[in-house]
Amino acid sequence: MADKQEFQDRMLSLGLARVSEAAAHASARLIGRGDEKAADQAAVNAMRDQLNMLDIKGVVVIGEGERDEAPMLFIGEEVGTGNGPAVDIALDPLEGTTLTAKDMPNALTVIAMAPRGTLLHAPDVYMDKLAIGPGYAKDVVNLDMTPGERIEALAKARGCKPSDITTCILERPRHEAMIAEVRATGAAIRLITDGDVAGVIHCAEADITGIDIYMGSGGAPEGVLAASALKCMGGQMWGRLLFRNDDERGRASKAGITDFNRIYARDDMVTADVIFAATGVTNGSIVQGVKREPGYITTETILMRSKTGSVRRMIYRNPAK
Repeated sequence: MADKQEFQDRMLSLGLARVSEAAAHASARLIGRGDEKAADQAAVNAMRDQLNMLDIKGVVVIGEGERDEAPMLFIGEEVGTGNGPAVDIALDPLEGTTLTAKDMPNALTVIAMAPRGTLLHAPDVYMDKLAIGPGYAKDVVNLDMTPGERIEALAKARGCKPSDITTCILERPRHEAMIAEVRATGAAIRLITDGDVAGVIHCAEADITGIDIYMGSGGAPEGVLAASALKCMGGQMWGRLLFRNDDERGRASKAGITDFNRIYARDDMVTADVIFAATGVTNGSIVQGVKREPGYITTETILMRSKTGSVRRMIYRNPAK
């Protein structure tokens, strides 16, 4: 008989999918209602309830914030029944609260799970991120390159012109210079308003999504979630924490970060096998959003395991309550 304390990713994966599906169901009731906080809280409540049904000794290492800032699913919160393996959990109960409130594409519920002590405890600060899909030599691009140099290097590795490259960038004023430099190479840009976990995932399926590279700064916690997905799907990712003040450096120190200038590769952020689940809330390029039909509610979930490299898409049709 297998030791129940081992991280049994195959057995836990379906339970993880149920967690993300429950959060999507709950937040879907608030699509287009203009209330970001209510949508997020509904997802948090549902995700927490489902997590506490799993036979795990779970600790939230990427969550809704510090304990005094978040009533539920805060960093350090213990979840699960207390039986079974000790695990780290990274989650974003609703990645794209604004997208949900405005009924815009690519809102997701996202969660990852790995053995205890193997997910980077990223503080709630910004992270400079860079990601590409599978099939490239190691470190063909890096964070020390300028945006233009990254495009040129990736085009050379692909055997194409820079104008054949499409970049995904979060549309923010802080990225204006980056956007201008990328466009100067002739490369195309797909700007996204929110949801950079989805933006990074796009790189792993470039033939389907048309996205070759992701770059720009966004939340460090979302960087760990994105690295979890790429570890399952294949691809390379790098992240470097960005600090605006001493308070943010203090958060990093509290999280155990000692080298404030370190560049984290994908496998530095996720050091062991991981499982990842994301369920669509609004329609998107990765999964379809929640669909309501007479008497039923249907969701699409993408469920991944790094141990096998498997990517499963699941349609869940459930009687509406």
